[in-house]
Amino acid sequence: MRLAIQEDMLYGRNLREKFQLAKDVGFDGIEFWAKDIGHQMDEAMDALVHTGLQASGINFGRHGSILDADLIERERGLELLRQALMDSSDLGAAGVGFAPAFFGTRIPDLSPYATANQLKDELLVAHVRTLEDFANAMGQTLFIEPINRYETDYMNTLGDAVRVAARRNHPRVKIVADLFHMALDEDDIAGAIRQHGAFIGCVHAADHNRRLPGQGFLPFAAAATALKDVGFDGWVSYECGSPSENHMRAAQYANELEASVKFMRDAGF
Repeated sequence: MRLAIQEDMLYGRNLREKFQLAKDVGFDGIEFWAKDIGHQMDEAMDALVHTGLQASGINFGRHGSILDADLIERERGLELLRQALMDSSDLGAAGVGFAPAFFGTRIPDLSPYATANQLKDELLVAHVRTLEDFANAMGQTLFIEPINRYETDYMNTLGDAVRVAARRNHPRVKIVADLFHMALDEDDIAGAIRQHGAFIGCVHAADHNRRLPGQGFLPFAAAATALKDVGFDGWVSYECGSPSENHMRAAQYANELEASVKFMRDAGF
């Protein structure tokens, strides 16, 4: 497994300094944010070449809403997601991770015909169908990310994400196993990984308190063993603090990352 870290967690005056820090403390790659990479591209590619690090992927974050009730917002979200896939291809990264919906996604409940979440499933399947071959043509993968129940009432567990990914059964459609979110909504993190391992394409890492791995009580060694058991050998990317908005924490992280990376390596990552 290869360790990456999200760009906003790194301290430095520019991307070269940030990526050099990442390399010095033991990371193999960098995960970027879709909302930022458009104006970072040239500097990012220069810094990657300079340090020898790889781009692990792009996180779509809250950049657009592909499950909005409004058609214009859905189309805008899909356009932004396609752009993120192109940016990821330019960086030589694995693909784009996206959480399909956060609270505030207003899809009506049309019971008894269909609940709001059933409608979201159908919309998401339709969207993925239009995106999967686009991703494949560029050598990219779509990573569907379930997030915890405090951030959405849709798609909270690995099983929820697999429910959609399995319907497409496409090699370029995988899921994200985010250990922080899993700690909140999975009864057994290692068990969920083993059950759905065939669909796991990348992993996000933070401790149970969303601090750096090793600064809480999440069973990382058990998760690493389960990932190895299912043959996972992809990217494990740090996503801690306030994702995409960690610049104020970056100086603190700079003093703590080396110990955290050692903790992760010792745990089996």
